[in-house]
Amino acid sequence: MQTSFAGCIRPVRGDFWIGAAAPLPFTEEVGNKSGMLRTLYPPIEPYASGTLDTGEGHSIYYERCGTPGAKPAVFVHGGPGGGISPAHRGLFDPDLYDVILFDQRGCGRSTPHASLDANTTWHLVADIERLRELAGAEQWLVFGGSWGSTLSLAYAQTHPERVSELVLRGIYMCSRAELDWFYQFGVSQLFPDKYERLVAPIPEAERGELLRAYHRRLTTGSMEEQIEAARAWSLFEGEVITLLPDAATSRQHDDGHFALAFARLETHYFVNDCWLEPDQLLRGAHKLRAIPGTIVHGRYDMPCPAHYAWALHKAWPEADFHLIEGAGHAYSEPGILDRLIRTTDLYANKANG
Repeated sequence: MQTSFAGCIRPVRGDFWIGAAAPLPFTEEVGNKSGMLRTLYPPIEPYASGTLDTGEGHSIYYERCGTPGAKPAVFVHGGPGGGISPAHRGLFDPDLYDVILFDQRGCGRSTPHASLDANTTWHLVADIERLRELAGAEQWLVFGGSWGSTLSLAYAQTHPERVSELVLRGIYMCSRAELDWFYQFGVSQLFPDKYERLVAPIPEAERGELLRAYHRRLTTGSMEEQIEAARAWSLFEGEVITLLPDAATSRQHDDGHFALAFARLETHYFVNDCWLEPDQLLRGAHKLRAIPGTIVHGRYDMPCPAHYAWALHKAWPEADFHLIEGAGHAYSEPGILDRLIRTTDLYANKANG
């Protein structure tokens, strides 16, 4: 087990970044000997894609990337409702991995779009297991960030014998305290301007239960009204997940098609506590003891306070733990991305002897 605290980062030339930090305990966290941080592998296209019929009214889009027959892995996206993007393929060395990426029920290229029917955490756990069987893998590396870390933990604790390694970023436990921090009081104190825009569509009398107020508006009324509410909900998250403003992330979250699935699915899951008992994933951490794992979390993660990553680290001390300074929530934060790439490389190289 390694514990590290990455130092702050600053841009120098082009896409290269240099760390500026005090010495780190146990592991070199900021760059290699040249001081450069790792970035995504070059863009690639899937070598195969298709849809999985769940038999419950959902068709799941998936794609396979990398080298057929190489180390099997699955990428579990965030949200719920965030979907996959071509950039996610670059988290894995295409020469060493055979990766499945998929859009969870109701989002991305899966259909029906923004559907809440037969859409729970445990439906998604079953979908991941169906995809493993489709891939023909006895075990695979499971990589999940944000809500994807929640779902990956649920899957790994349900099917520990199927997980060769577990890579988690932006730890989220779906607790009431986390939801209140993000939507009621906490992030509102750090981003009062953005929070004011979030609550603006909601009458003051309903703002004490903001999550439920949005859920009602996203599941009733005209499609135009739902999209308007969805964009307000989605844009708030899109504007606080990076340490510094990122126009591309904001544009994606402001898109009506994306926002409808993102906001409907998030509120659907959150009002139902993601179909998890309180502290279920922390209490189940003992089931992970035999699984090699890595936890990566940004110090200034707004949606997912570092407290919960630390709690998982304490409950699962066998996993490597990396708390990244100078980083927010998104996987694209330079220090987070560097650590994720180094982690997937490490596990692939270990598999190849």
